[in-house]
Amino acid sequence: MKNRKTQPLRLNLLFFSVFILFSLLVLRLGFVQIVYGENYKRELVRKEEVTVTNPVPRGIIVDRNYKVIVDNIPKNAITYTNQGASQNDMLETAGKLAKLIQKNTDKVTERDKKEYWIFKNPTLADAKITPKERALFTSKNRSDKELDKLKLERITESDLKQLDKEDLEIISIYREFTSGYKFTMQMVKNEAVSPHELAVVSENLQSLHGVDTTTDWERSYAFGNTLKSLLGSVTKSDEGLPADQLDHFLSRGYSRNDRVGKSYLEMQYEEILNGHKSKAKNITDKVGNVLETQVVSEGQRGKNLVLSIDMDLQQAVEKIIKNELWSAKKSPGTSLLDRAYVVLMDPHTGEILSMAGKRIEKNKETGKVEMVDDALGTFTTTYNVGSTVKGATILTGYKTGAITPNTYFNDRGLKIKGTPLKKSYAYLGTLNDIDALKKSSNVYMFHTAIKIGKGHYEYDKPMHLSEPRAFELIRNSFASYGLGIRTGVDLPNEQTGFKGTSKLPGFLLDLVIGQYDTYSAMQLAQYISAIANDGYRLKPHLVREIRDPVDENEEIGPIVKEFRPTVLNSIDVKQEWLNRVHRGFKKVMQEPGGTAYKFFGDAPYSPAGKTGTAEAFYDGPKRSKFGKIPPAVMNLSLVSYAPSQNPEIAMAVLVPWAYQGKEDNRASLKIGRRVMDTYFELKKTRRLASPKRR
Repeated sequence: MKNRKTQPLRLNLLFFSVFILFSLLVLRLGFVQIVYGENYKRELVRKEEVTVTNPVPRGIIVDRNYKVIVDNIPKNAITYTNQGASQNDMLETAGKLAKLIQKNTDKVTERDKKEYWIFKNPTLADAKITPKERALFTSKNRSDKELDKLKLERITESDLKQLDKEDLEIISIYREFTSGYKFTMQMVKNEAVSPHELAVVSENLQSLHGVDTTTDWERSYAFGNTLKSLLGSVTKSDEGLPADQLDHFLSRGYSRNDRVGKSYLEMQYEEILNGHKSKAKNITDKVGNVLETQVVSEGQRGKNLVLSIDMDLQQAVEKIIKNELWSAKKSPGTSLLDRAYVVLMDPHTGEILSMAGKRIEKNKETGKVEMVDDALGTFTTTYNVGSTVKGATILTGYKTGAITPNTYFNDRGLKIKGTPLKKSYAYLGTLNDIDALKKSSNVYMFHTAIKIGKGHYEYDKPMHLSEPRAFELIRNSFASYGLGIRTGVDLPNEQTGFKGTSKLPGFLLDLVIGQYDTYSAMQLAQYISAIANDGYRLKPHLVREIRDPVDENEEIGPIVKEFRPTVLNSIDVKQEWLNRVHRGFKKVMQEPGGTAYKFFGDAPYSPAGKTGTAEAFYDGPKRSKFGKIPPAVMNLSLVSYAPSQNPEIAMAVLVPWAYQGKEDNRASLKIGRRVMDTYFELKKTRRLASPKRR
């Protein structure tokens, strides 16, 4: 009886408890609905805006006469943009795409294969972990990543052999899908996309979520390998941004897989050539589904570079170097000769009309000896140049008061105690400054250096210089012409040259005849230009103009920026002094007895200049074949300008390691005469130096 009374009581208490809990739930729901209802509604319909960028073609590069040097070739491409897809969705899309296209699998790694095998065989992958191991991991609160690592380690070669060719293509495509950020277009395939592949993918875009077909581009070179090393190169889409410049580019709005200039002109003018990407705004819901796409900007291809280079002249100069190098190699003592350089510059603007270099080397793949482009060597390699610097020596002598116009010295050799006799190539008698340049007297320059250093010379006696700054005075003076200093050319990696460290008096004598410090062909061109234009060191430059992209109805776009002459410094010398150097340089080429007269005496364009021969030591690619002391070689150089009155062109020629022994092959003079002839022959048909600007 008592039990019957307690049962209804318990039921009533249970029902009452349920009622109270339900009431609390209703109250809570009501509170949420009233207080937070609007917030939750807004959250449900919340949209996010994500900006998506797409690359545009790079600007083109043309020469001073607007001939295209570097252009873009359009090509078919298949892309993927991750719009919030899961791994499963991406793999499913990759599988569909693999049935429609052929995809190279060379870059698929073993890790890629193992991860895909796990995805494809989840049950077999789980079986790689024993129940005991799984329980141990669970008890120690280990992460799933550690279990996955064990699975990867236990996948065998036999397991991976289950993957067929289509699986590998799926993996390769999936790699491209995941190579970048969300909402950033990734290049899936842009090499050898057949018309059939493009068509069939285009027809199935509705089922290939995130996939698209488009037109990509690649750089093309209208003149083949001419200037190729100087023009530089662009990264491929699978390379992306250079690792060492990643932060630099990311801070400027680049994506990790963007193509950028990675060397020389393409790199130096990257932000000009790269252009402005097209931008679209994706409107997504809170889970990332794209609801709408709005075009923000169409984008604009990169701006165009107009170079100061004349490609007709450039090609002709390269051909001359090539022919003369092969010809010189037939002469005795030329086993180490393998290169030559030429720079042609407008002495009044600094515009480079040609910078050419050729180098002989063995092709590592074929084993054949061939001639390759080495235009970079005009400013990235330096050598002893010999007597071409004597114009700077004479002007330094004037400036320091060591000599005055028409000072005479006897050309008898000098003997400093403990050193070999230092002399000219022959005894030249007693000369003044002008004839010392004409006949290239070493001894005249030695006496000038001794005077600069405030030294006293006696035959076979020790020599002391009382001016401790003698080396500094000469080097600073040389630098004002561009020797031993950066020329400022608008390209990276310019080398300034080697400066000898010993301050013994004998080395000061070597310095003033170009046999101590080293210089580049570009420095020689800047130096001779400064003399030709009566004392202004101009910045050499390759880019003449920056222009907007080509319009459909125009040959070339309007000018954005025009590069005018930049004077780096004026040289503190009197016009009278410069005139004497001009006379000496003119006699070198136009008067019997001048060191270049036999090659330039009959030139109709009235050239002036200076020859150079330097006794040097070989330090080229075959250096390791020799012992501790490298073999002695002769470097040849030539600087010139023409006409001697009102010069319009300046030239530097440099032939390192031209020969060994006594037989001079005259390579620099042969190259120089043919190059100057070519310049003036081309000028007959068109205004080469100053073409009409558009």
